[in-house]
Amino acid sequence: MMTNLHVRSHPVSIRDDDDRFVPVAAEIGAVASRHARAHDREATFVAEAYEAMRDAGYLRLAVPEELGGFGASLRQVCYAQAELARHDGATALAVAMHLHSTLSLVFNFRHGDRDAEAVLRQVAPTDLVIATSGGSDWLWPDAVATVNGDTFQVSGRKTFCSQAPAAGVVMTSAVQGEPRQGAEVLHFAVPLDTEGVRIEETWDTLGMRGTASHDLVLEDVEGPREKIVARRPWGELGIPLAVAVVHGAPVIGATYFGIAAGARDVAVELVGRRPRGGVQARTLPGVHRQVGLMDARLRSAWWALSGSVDELGADYACGPATVSTVMIAKRDAVMTAVEVVSLAMDVAGGRAYFRSSPIERAYRDVRAGLFHPLTPEETLAHAGRVALDIPT
Repeated sequence: MMTNLHVRSHPVSIRDDDDRFVPVAAEIGAVASRHARAHDREATFVAEAYEAMRDAGYLRLAVPEELGGFGASLRQVCYAQAELARHDGATALAVAMHLHSTLSLVFNFRHGDRDAEAVLRQVAPTDLVIATSGGSDWLWPDAVATVNGDTFQVSGRKTFCSQAPAAGVVMTSAVQGEPRQGAEVLHFAVPLDTEGVRIEETWDTLGMRGTASHDLVLEDVEGPREKIVARRPWGELGIPLAVAVVHGAPVIGATYFGIAAGARDVAVELVGRRPRGGVQARTLPGVHRQVGLMDARLRSAWWALSGSVDELGADYACGPATVSTVMIAKRDAVMTAVEVVSLAMDVAGGRAYFRSSPIERAYRDVRAGLFHPLTPEETLAHAGRVALDIPT
């Protein structure tokens, strides 16, 4: 059965209980929005929102019910994230890293990975927060690992580790030996309370200032060899990253969509109550077109995100074709978010230029979307290689 969910004034099509967790996200968003401006000003972590997440169980959203979670699907997580991001982009992007890591673990668990099950069983009772360094490591990690018998030792620096102050573990990787073509990359998880791990507070950026995406420094950190969960060639996507991408792109795309939808709503509200040059802005044909364009772009972006999840189906694999599917949708969501927030600033007028305006913050926040791998241009190149049957 098809119904319509009206997220404020922006309608999106839903099926069954896709919006089941949207009210929970809205409650957390209300907390986040009260502190968003201060965290943005001071570049401090969105701690109050994470407390609200713990109280509401949002951190275990995607954990299977049999492991103590709510069992949210990829689609349901996207709906919740779109709502949360409308209130505060930094909060939504920070927890997106935890949620897509959780979804990746669920995928691996469903395919028989006992290590993934062990981590998921910790999330629900302890509110374990999972960080990832994939945004900086990507295909070419330069942290170096040495395997010695039953243990491995790793040293290196990991950047863009969102939600670092709240995280209990980081999912990361390191190259065995020299970082070069032909080397092997090891994937593993490291608890942040392990000896040799420290947070270095480096996060001082244009936007997304509340994510606290600080550096993690690993100095001679040791772990048991059995905790190496996957291996791949250095410089190649491989299965571990493909799994992360397939579950990360829709969640991250939905987050940037939500930021843009929130900016659109603020702009429309301002148009309704503020004059421009002695005339009500809502009566101007140019404003009508700009608002219509915002809604048109938001609708098509949501259709792309929703359609990409549909295209995955129920029993999907994680490889170049599925990576291309979700990345194209994420690209559209990010590019749309940048366009729509710029339009929202034009519609709102000079008031949006003030630092006190949530549109001004959204204007800076959405630009972070252009840096998540794959970037918009890299996405097109990857899609072209897949279409031409060239190895990715």
